[in-house]
Amino acid sequence: MSRRKPVSGGAAPAGPGPARQAVLSRFFQSTGSLKSTSSPTGAAEKADPDSDSAAPLAATLPPQLPPHVVAEIDRSKKRPLESDGPVKKKAKKVQEKEEGSDSVMSGNPEPKKHLRTRIVLKSLEKLKEFCCDSALPQNRVQTESLQKRFAVLPKCTDFDDINLLRAKNAVSSEDSKSQTSQKDKTLSHFGSSHSSYENLQKTSDSKPSNKRTKSIYTPLELQYIEMKQQQKDAILCVECGYKYRFFGEDAEIAARELNIYCHLDHNFMTASIPTHRLFVHVRRLVAKGYKVGVVKQTETAALKAIGDNKSSLFSRKLTALYTKSTLIGEDVNPLVKLDDAVNVDEIMTDTSTSYLLCICENKENVKDKKKGNVFIGLVGVQPATGEVVFDSFQDSASRSELETRILCLQPVELLLPSDLSEQTEMLIQKATAVSVRDDRIRVERLDNMYFEYSHAFQEVTEFYAKDIVDSKGSQSFSGIINLEKPVICSLAAIIRYLKEFNLEKVLSKPKNFKQLSGEMEFMTINGTTLRNLEILQNQTDMKTKGSLFWVLDHTKTSFGRRKLKKWVTQPLLKLREINARLDAVSEVLHSESSVFGQIENHLRKLPDIERGLCSIYHKK
Repeated sequence: MSRRKPVSGGAAPAGPGPARQAVLSRFFQSTGSLKSTSSPTGAAEKADPDSDSAAPLAATLPPQLPPHVVAEIDRSKKRPLESDGPVKKKAKKVQEKEEGSDSVMSGNPEPKKHLRTRIVLKSLEKLKEFCCDSALPQNRVQTESLQKRFAVLPKCTDFDDINLLRAKNAVSSEDSKSQTSQKDKTLSHFGSSHSSYENLQKTSDSKPSNKRTKSIYTPLELQYIEMKQQQKDAILCVECGYKYRFFGEDAEIAARELNIYCHLDHNFMTASIPTHRLFVHVRRLVAKGYKVGVVKQTETAALKAIGDNKSSLFSRKLTALYTKSTLIGEDVNPLVKLDDAVNVDEIMTDTSTSYLLCICENKENVKDKKKGNVFIGLVGVQPATGEVVFDSFQDSASRSELETRILCLQPVELLLPSDLSEQTEMLIQKATAVSVRDDRIRVERLDNMYFEYSHAFQEVTEFYAKDIVDSKGSQSFSGIINLEKPVICSLAAIIRYLKEFNLEKVLSKPKNFKQLSGEMEFMTINGTTLRNLEILQNQTDMKTKGSLFWVLDHTKTSFGRRKLKKWVTQPLLKLREINARLDAVSEVLHSESSVFGQIENHLRKLPDIERGLCSIYHKK
């Protein structure tokens, strides 16, 4: 057997290299892709004279061709796969990289051995993959392996699609931000009147929503809403056990005026005061011009415990309403002397007079048709003492007569129609502006319908007709009917107003009515004189201190103070009555009897008996 000569230009490997390569060539005979991944050095090794497949090819090639060209020609004669386009490109890139590495490392034989070992290991790994999938067609193996490789990647790998997704996310984030900002604006709009609503917004953002939402009213709140709808212009004090509570806007007013704590509870702002301090705080609110209502529990806890509805809400009702002129009752004016625990300075001192004055105008009875002249009728009531006065007069455009009577009576509350003449409105504004804040005259307005004569006559007739049982009652009723029209209109308005406070009984005795300018028993001091001489008030701060009445007032009781004020503002005209009063005062001052000293000590400890008797009369 003759030896075959090696191909010129090829280097025969030394040692066991040809035998090992011949064994591997059996496994790589059917795959062209694996041969393409081998290095040019491996291709040159396969062109050995002992190899059967490389012998014919080497015989036909010229001896000057390099080994990698021979491998390229051999690879081109192989039949390519049907779907190995991407694989060929990949194999070509790998081959170019390996050729570059061979060209760099061709001068050193040691790196070639390491590179050869690395190529053999890679070939073994690919051989294992090939053997696992040898049952399937070759092109399907490649496609399935590529699908598996790219299965883990996202479906949208295009940069345009990624930018589109980023833009959508940015738009959605902007929408969410705008929704949250709009929600914050809405919450801040509803919480602008009170700072407590901002705290509620913070807690709602930080904590999960509770099952019991804030929009549901509690039974007590529903009860308060029902009572508030009936008394919209009053501050309600609701009894809840051992304290009185304010709700909503009433709580905010009470906190501001009484200097107490106010906080949010369920759906309303709330504030509370102890039950034994009710009369103190009610007087404070009334002194500042508010109408105050007291709502009490009509059942006790003991009676409720033995009843059938143990778990139901306590029944409550409005028991009293208070304003400056109607401050009567045991809740606000206790007859017993206050104990040492209560600071008397905190309580509003009893004013000498507490008149409710109603004024009505009538231009029909004006004798002089000059511009601004008007016929005025008024009725003044002091429910605390039972005193009722009335008057009617013609006044000029300056309203000097009306000013005189207002300064003389010093009312604490005015009851007026909704429409008055411009001159009268200016006088009312002047009278209410000069008074001190806590002593300012309170103004209550009624609709003009209640001051119409037809409506007023029917109101007065129904009120006094039930008391006509004898000749005296008929005479009193006839005296009321014969009054001037503006006086009847004012009387009807006062009757309607006092019914709200259950104090209309003070008007049931017409024989006790007194006319201010009817009898010539007293001197009438006009308003200008009262103001300039500072008889009742000084002109600096409009208070009593520094006035004539303040100098003369050494009385020890409230009813004595009211009597002295009447003597000062209504001086006597008849000489006999003046001398009788002087003799009585001289006897008290210059008497040597010890009885007057004891009487003075006892009178000093007395409560306001006059007001107490009227409270009994009114059943308050």
